[in-house]
Amino acid sequence: MKKHIFCWLMVACLMVSCSDYLDVKPKSQVEVETLFSTQEGFMEALVGVYLGCVTKELYGYELLAGTPDVLAQDYYAPANTNVEWDKQYLQTRTFNYSHEYFRERRDDIWEGLYKAIANANIILEHIDDKKTIFQNEGDYYIIKGEALALRAYLHFDLYRMFAPSYLSDPGAPAIPYVTAFSNAVTPQSTGAELVEKVVADLQQAKDLLEAWDPIVKDTYVVGYPDDAKETETADRMFLQNRRHRLNYYAVCGALARVYLYKNDKVAAMTHARLVIDAAKFPWTAKEDFNADADEDKDRIAYKEVLFGWDIDKRGGDLNNHFYENPTSLSTLVDDGTLIYETGSVGSSDYRFKQWLNQGTTSGFTALFLQKYRRDGDGNRHPLIAPMLRLSEMYYIAAECSFDADPETAWNYFNLVRYNRGIGTEIHGETSREVFLSELVKEYRKEFFAEGQLFYAYKRLNRDILGAQQIAIPASDKIFVLPMPDDEIAFGQRN
Repeated sequence: MKKHIFCWLMVACLMVSCSDYLDVKPKSQVEVETLFSTQEGFMEALVGVYLGCVTKELYGYELLAGTPDVLAQDYYAPANTNVEWDKQYLQTRTFNYSHEYFRERRDDIWEGLYKAIANANIILEHIDDKKTIFQNEGDYYIIKGEALALRAYLHFDLYRMFAPSYLSDPGAPAIPYVTAFSNAVTPQSTGAELVEKVVADLQQAKDLLEAWDPIVKDTYVVGYPDDAKETETADRMFLQNRRHRLNYYAVCGALARVYLYKNDKVAAMTHARLVIDAAKFPWTAKEDFNADADEDKDRIAYKEVLFGWDIDKRGGDLNNHFYENPTSLSTLVDDGTLIYETGSVGSSDYRFKQWLNQGTTSGFTALFLQKYRRDGDGNRHPLIAPMLRLSEMYYIAAECSFDADPETAWNYFNLVRYNRGIGTEIHGETSREVFLSELVKEYRKEFFAEGQLFYAYKRLNRDILGAQQIAIPASDKIFVLPMPDDEIAFGQRN
């Protein structure tokens, strides 16, 4: 990889104040032209966007198991919390969005995601003019499709953080949807406008990938790397491990998520069913989830992941945050058992048994996260940060089905629980409030430390359940994160 070129790409994209505009020098222009003079250069550029998203400040830790899950009250701060814990998350956990510790992380997230978006835009601005250099026609469609999908995916996460939810106020100013690498200010889109732009990019990506993505082929079998060498790792390196990238089914899953956020249940159901009906992603077997040997455990349900960032180099960061020590993010034992309903239907839940481990440090007993624990080099699968799961498609299908056919909705719901070790099923209940309450319970279990629960609370305008199950009232005051003070570098409020 042309590291010196990518260094420029990443640094030049960072705009930190209204007066700090891009200084695109002739030398840099030449370097970009050199990079995009070959098919391999576009491949390197795309890989660079993915690499830029797995920093500790983004999906390598913070947007996976950090800030969103702290806001969702997954973790607990003991009464004698020390300065280090306070610096990490105590102020965030209490929704003190004016505190310097929160603002520092917030600014890193904002700047990091827009840097990645800018790099995706650089690819998109050059790729059509260079279509003839691609020796493999499919590579052009795959690279362009993934770049569009990345641009949409990252904007949507920014929207979910920094703007009112769609159902709350679709006409409110949201965030800038940046589609060009430029020093020009991009004005904020409204929520409704932004969602339409996200959908347009994802739909174009879906169309480009459908005919060319190897994962669509019947012969492509999703599995653990050692068990599926003939497909997952058999092709050219650029086409391997498609679930580590925004592949065709991941784009369908992202569309299902976005349409549900918009409350377009027909379109959400259509795209969720595209994933479900493909039967490409098998449920994780009990013996894999609960393997005796740590290195054989599939703690993250790897085969069910439609898309996950490759964070194999981030295991140390995750361990540092969740290892049993006084500064770790942990969960009260009573809270963990309530979340997973271990006293009733959750007594056999694989997730509680494999993801949370009771330990004691400095006299404090709590549950410590094991989901991203690694056991040397012999693990069953690479370490990835799950971003889109098969289970989410079933939850979406359930929610979209409920009003017309509650029994079908419960069937979708029950199937996920069955594959997590819960044999108790719900049938015959027609109250939508009961359904949503049960659905949120499952979101709390399934997406623990995966950065999705806070957005579910926000989308549904549900109270957040904190420590000891104390409800924190739903409100835009907690659901809408304030933009950075210098957000005018990327857009402006209307």
